[in-house]
Amino acid sequence: MFLGTHTPRLDDKGRLILPAKFRDELAGGVVITKGQERCLYVFPMPEFQRIAEQLRAQPMTSKAARAYGRVFFASAHDEVPDKQGRVTIPAHLRGYAALDRDLVVIGASTRVEIWDKAAWESYLAESEDEFADIEEGVLPGGL
Repeated sequence: MFLGTHTPRLDDKGRLILPAKFRDELAGGVVITKGQERCLYVFPMPEFQRIAEQLRAQPMTSKAARAYGRVFFASAHDEVPDKQGRVTIPAHLRGYAALDRDLVVIGASTRVEIWDKAAWESYLAESEDEFADIEEGVLPGGL
């Protein structure tokens, strides 16, 4: 499970050093793809394969499943982190997430998310009030 918030920097070659606490689980290979809210999702290969199976199980007649799958798979980039735990983020994904030098990398349970630092701070400021007001439904039975 991926947890926590980290603030690495993107180097001049578009590479990110993965947080040390995530490296063991990601060492076998990752898939980086477009996420929602203009962040990037980073999945360990087994988790990406599990999600791919779920998408394949959707009927071809589902317009939403086709649309989601197209964006999800077409933007995906697979890679094995190097010995220093670095991965290259392709230019099209850096552009999508408006990644500059300063990043925020968060653990989001089964995936890692990469955010532009300013975008993360804006998202967090907007969503904290909503978080406080979330009622039962997100967590059936509550905490």
